Amino acid sequence: QVQLVESGGGLVQAGGSLRLSCVASGRTFSSYAMGWFRQAPGKEREFVSAISRGRGNTYYADYADSVKGRFTISRDNADTAVFLQMNSLKPEDTAVYYCAATLRGRSPSPYEYDYWGQGTQVTVSS
Repeated sequence: QVQLVESGGGLVQAGGSLRLSCVASGRTFSSYAMGWFRQAPGKEREFVSAISRGRGNTYYADYADSVKGRFTISRDNADTAVFLQMNSLKPEDTAVYYCAATLRGRSPSPYEYDYWGQGTQVTVSS
């Protein structure tokens, strides 16, 4: 069982930045590909970004078109945390952001992920 805990959300003005963190309680997630998803009120959960398991020091990342060039996903060297650096935030980025883990390899589909955190709220004011 993998328990994921997100942090770093908050209220920020448009154009600002936030850095989300996701840690796994009591273990590393070196065997897992990791994803970030978000869900705004009244909308379905949508893909934000995903990062592969490490192959040596090489990781592969994917991004939704809506965040490409603004958000960056990364993993720490000890594979105990995954981060989402969010720059140039827009009001439409407002949502609850979720971290997720999968053994299947990175994917934009939330159905491929086995473990989810509780989410952290990001609110971007105009």
